[in-house]
Amino acid sequence: MMAEDKGVLIYAEVAPGKLTTMATEALGGGRKLADELGEELAAVLVGSEVSGLAQEAIAFGADRVYIADHPLLKDYQTDSYTAVMEKVIKQAMPRLVIMGQTSIGRDLAPRLAFRLGTTATLDCIELNIDPGSKQLLPTKPVYGGNVMAVITTPSLPQIASIRARAMSPLPRNDSRQGEIISIDAEPDPRAIRTRVLKKVAEEVTGIKLEEAEVIVTGGRGMGGTEGFQQLRELAQLLKGAIGASRPPCDNGWVPETLQIGLTGKIVAPKLYIAVALSGSSQHISGCSSCKNIIAINKDPEANIFSEARFGVVGDWKKIVPAFTNKVRELLGETG
Repeated sequence: MMAEDKGVLIYAEVAPGKLTTMATEALGGGRKLADELGEELAAVLVGSEVSGLAQEAIAFGADRVYIADHPLLKDYQTDSYTAVMEKVIKQAMPRLVIMGQTSIGRDLAPRLAFRLGTTATLDCIELNIDPGSKQLLPTKPVYGGNVMAVITTPSLPQIASIRARAMSPLPRNDSRQGEIISIDAEPDPRAIRTRVLKKVAEEVTGIKLEEAEVIVTGGRGMGGTEGFQQLRELAQLLKGAIGASRPPCDNGWVPETLQIGLTGKIVAPKLYIAVALSGSSQHISGCSSCKNIIAINKDPEANIFSEARFGVVGDWKKIVPAFTNKVRELLGETG
């Protein structure tokens, strides 16, 4: 632990031409933590041709932005990105390092923790500051989401990754001013042990699960592909996305990319409609951060009802069409 450690550092992931939604959420959460500490918020942008996004990071709350811009950093690679982030952290000496619980964050956070001789807490749903010690108090689900644990450590910097929707982005303010620092980020090509041969973009029609504010999810009780077509119709009316528990994916009723749960995607929409799924702990671990869960199941003892804010006991084949028609009526649409 060093006395110079202070401030919050965000690893801000980038998409072509902009910051990702996860990055703006992390900046919003980081701004809150920095204000509580009375310290500064910094962001790191790593990639190729990312310098132009520095002002965007400032507009979303950063006081300082570190830029690591090099053609060899165009694609995420464990070796090069870990080296760059280690260099930035040793220069910035932050108290806290925050990143998203994405495929990159899950890979990068523990590697950085090992390099820096500290610890990383992954998959956090809440971040708070202890007013006395100024330590980070991250909250994360454990035991399949059945328990919420607060984990802390005296080692600095404290590293944490956050779930999507765990934090809220600030309104963009392009009048904000901040400092921009360029980092000598040329990686040693000999140290990069892997290379990207091909990228295959995931085909997504409509809204991505991770970004949807409304999700309609079906379980084993849907019985087959036709049932999911009815859920898709409801999701489209609500301007949401469709999801599934593991059994429908295993049975080939829907693509595996729609799976929500411990071995699938983690989501946190404002509204989650769970249809004909039991509510196993593995599935709940993927949707426990949802603001409102509505359950539809014919079994009144189904575990999903203990997680839901509202529940309907009955046959989804009758309830979903009736609900869909009512939504269509309220929206003034015709079938």
